[in-house]
Amino acid sequence: MKEINKKLSEKKIDISLAGVSAKVVYHIYKGYELNTLVVSFGEKRRVLSTLDGFREVPNIANNYTPLQLSMHTAKNFREFKQSLPLALGIDPALITFLSTGVNMDQLAVCERSYEGLEVCCLATAGAKGNALRTGVEVANYVEQPGYFVSTTGTINVIVLTNSTLSGGAMARAIVTVTEAKTAALQDLNVRSTSCPQYQATGTGTDNVLVVSGTVGEPLLLTSGHVKLGELIGTSTKIVVAEALEKHDGV
Repeated sequence: MKEINKKLSEKKIDISLAGVSAKVVYHIYKGYELNTLVVSFGEKRRVLSTLDGFREVPNIANNYTPLQLSMHTAKNFREFKQSLPLALGIDPALITFLSTGVNMDQLAVCERSYEGLEVCCLATAGAKGNALRTGVEVANYVEQPGYFVSTTGTINVIVLTNSTLSGGAMARAIVTVTEAKTAALQDLNVRSTSCPQYQATGTGTDNVLVVSGTVGEPLLLTSGHVKLGELIGTSTKIVVAEALEKHDGV
């Protein structure tokens, strides 16, 4: 019988950003085989997550949970957010993470730089299960406290930069990431799952995690009109397309 929680192995992910380390941890959680991308900074950094809001933590993660398990964790997602870090040996107060049904072996990574500006994007992507066109389609769920929608498709994007970002720049980066993700879906002609006559703009469970760097005074802009926004948009579009190819065969 499998142990309830146990680390099996680790695989390093090469990232050139100074002060950043990344690895995929293969582990057993409550008897299920999972793997989790863990990115560490050695110090607390300001993070903006579409799942957790603003946090200051030294670790972030993207977790792969198989569908059979996610059907259980979705019913008590708050408990999952506490227990998964503990299974990795990390204090829940020192990490914020995203979750997906996409295996971290299908992770895509892209780094871009320009005159001292450095950006690294990491993404996992699956769109066959719940791709949709936002603003057109009808929702099927009414949120219940503590309950998280469990599906087979999700696009998660993590953005790291060496530059210090203002709170507004971090929030605007989410807009830039979303635009770039949608551009990748359009270029690949990904269709809505339930209404294939529509081109998809995302999936119903996509999330973004933006991490501020520590270099220089806080930058205020991350739109496509400035170089940092260009780097974020370009690297996001590349990793989303590559991740969809790895998982969905697009």
